[in-house]
Amino acid sequence: MSKTTPPDTASQRAEDQDLGAAGSQLSTAPQEDAPNLPTLGVIGWARWFWRQLTSMRVALLLLLLLSLGAIPGSLIPQSGTDATKVADFQQNHTILGPVYDKLGLFHVYSSVWFSAIYILLFVSLIGCIVPRSWQFVGQLRGRPPGAPRRLTRLPAYTTWRTGAEPEQVREAALTLLKKRRFRAHVAGDAVAAEKGYLREFGNLAFHIALVVMLVAFAWGQLFKSEGNKLIVEGGGFSNVLTQYDDFKSGNLFTQDDLDPFSFNLDKFTGTYETSGPNRGTPRTYQAAVNYSVGAYGKAKKTTIKVNEPLVIGDSKVYLTAHGYAPVITVRDGKGNVVFSDAVPLLPLDSNVTSTGAIKVMDGYRNAKGQKEQLGFQAAFLPTYGGGTSVVSQFPALTNPVLNLEAYHGDLGVDAGIPQSVYQLDKTNLKGFKDSKGQQLRKNLRPGQTMQLPNGAGSVTFEKGIKEWANFQVTRQPGAGWALGGAVTAIFGLAGSLFIQRRRVWVRAAKGDDGVTVVEMAGLGRSESAKVPEELGTLAGILYDQAPGAPDPQDLSEDTPDDTATPDSDAVPAEGAETT
Repeated sequence: MSKTTPPDTASQRAEDQDLGAAGSQLSTAPQEDAPNLPTLGVIGWARWFWRQLTSMRVALLLLLLLSLGAIPGSLIPQSGTDATKVADFQQNHTILGPVYDKLGLFHVYSSVWFSAIYILLFVSLIGCIVPRSWQFVGQLRGRPPGAPRRLTRLPAYTTWRTGAEPEQVREAALTLLKKRRFRAHVAGDAVAAEKGYLREFGNLAFHIALVVMLVAFAWGQLFKSEGNKLIVEGGGFSNVLTQYDDFKSGNLFTQDDLDPFSFNLDKFTGTYETSGPNRGTPRTYQAAVNYSVGAYGKAKKTTIKVNEPLVIGDSKVYLTAHGYAPVITVRDGKGNVVFSDAVPLLPLDSNVTSTGAIKVMDGYRNAKGQKEQLGFQAAFLPTYGGGTSVVSQFPALTNPVLNLEAYHGDLGVDAGIPQSVYQLDKTNLKGFKDSKGQQLRKNLRPGQTMQLPNGAGSVTFEKGIKEWANFQVTRQPGAGWALGGAVTAIFGLAGSLFIQRRRVWVRAAKGDDGVTVVEMAGLGRSESAKVPEELGTLAGILYDQAPGAPDPQDLSEDTPDDTATPDSDAVPAEGAETT
C-alpha cells in the first residue's frame, strides 16, 4: 500500500510564498507595522497628477466646467459689457449682489476660478496632444505590422486555392492594395496593408483646433477694443479715444493698438417699404463716407452697409443705428442767436419716433437781462399722423413734426455730476407757461417758430433736417484664428467619427500538395460591417487575377482531359466568408 502525499507540496509552498508577497504589497497596515511599504514621493505624486490631468476624462470634465462657467457670464450682467446694468442689479438685489460680487460673477471671464479652469483645460489638451502626435508620427514613419500567424482568428477572413505562384499572388495583392490607397508592403509570405490614418489625424486636428480656439479667445479678450460714435451728416471721426461716445477694451489693450484712420459721414440713405405686411421695413440702409488711413492718407469714398463694414487694418467699422437730427435755432429776447445746431434724437420704435433734449447752457439772458439756461424736451415724428398722439406713422420724412416743451432755470450741468445729453434734468427747471397758464408745448413743422412768453426769446425748427448714423468700431485680433480653429475642429471631428482605420493581410504560400493557398483577413479598430464588405470586394478583384483551383478531393480519375473545373463555392464573392 502506497503512502498518501500530503497537500503541502513544494509547488504549493512556492505559490503560497508568492501570494504572501502580493498580499504584503496590498497591505493597508500603518507604516510602523509595514516599514518596507513603498511610497510615491514627490516625483511619484507629480507623475500621478500629470497623468490624471492629461487623461481624457479630466479633459472632458474641464470642458464641461468651462461650459457651465460660461452660463452666468451670459445670464448675469457683466461689468466689462455694461457697468450700468451691473450697478442696477446690485441696487435692486441687496442680498444676491454682494454674493455675486465675491464670487466674481459680474466679471466671469476675468475671474480667478474661470481662468483656472481655462488654463487647466489648456494644459490638459497640450498634455494629450504632444505624446499622441509623436506616436502618430512614428506610425507614419513605420510600416504596417506583419500578418499574424493564424489569420482565421480575425473577424473578417476568406481563403481559396489557386494555380498561380505565391509571388504572383503577392505582387497582384500589393498592386491592388496600393491602388486602393492602402499603405502596403511585403512581409515574409504575406502582404501587410493599412488604411485610415486620417482618422487619427482628424482626432489630433480636432484637439489642436481646440487649443487654437482657446488661445484665440484669450488673445481676443485681452487685446480687444470696441467703441461707438454717433455722427451727424457732415460730421467726422478720428480713431482716438477722446472721439468715442463710449469705449471698452481688454486688459492688455493700449492706445497704441488703435489703427490710425479717420472718416466723414457725407450722407445717410434710408428707404422703406411703403405698403404690405412689411410696411416700414428698410430696403436701403447705407452710409456714404470718405475715409483716409494715417495722418497723410489719400481720401477715399466708400459705402458702409449693414453687415458690410469698412475694414481698415485690424479694425472694422459697422453701421449699427440711424436717426434724425433736427436743426434748431434759439434766440434770446433781443434776437441774438444763442444756439444753432443739429440735435440728434434717439429713436424709440421702428417708425423712428424719436426723443431727446435741447440744452442751451451759455449765452442766454432772459427778459430781465439775467443769465439763465434753457432746456427743451423734444419729440420728433418723421410722419405725423395728426391728433394728440406723439407717435410716428412711418420712418421716412413724409410729414415731419417736432414737439417741444420749454423750460428755463438751472440744467444742473455745472454741478459736476455726469448726465445724459438725451435727457433733461427738471429738478431746478421751471416750465414756460402759455396764455392759459399751462406748460408751454407746441408742434412745429419745418420753418416754424415757437415764441417764448414775456419776450424771453424764440425757438425755430429749421427746414434742413439732417440724419445721423451710429458706427461701431471693433477690433478683434484673434477672430480669424478662432474661425479657422472652429472650421478645422468641425472637419477634424468629422474625420475622427466617419473614417475607420483598418488593416488587411494577404498570405500566399504553397500547400502540402504544391497548390498555392491564398488567405485574406481584415481587422478594424472598431466593429463595423464595412471591414467584411471591403475585404469581400478586394478578394473578388484578387480572385480574378489568381483564380481558384479545385480541391484534391474534387479531382475525378475518369476525367478524359487533365483540366479541372474549379468549385463554384471556392470563389470569394463580395461579402466574403467571415469568422
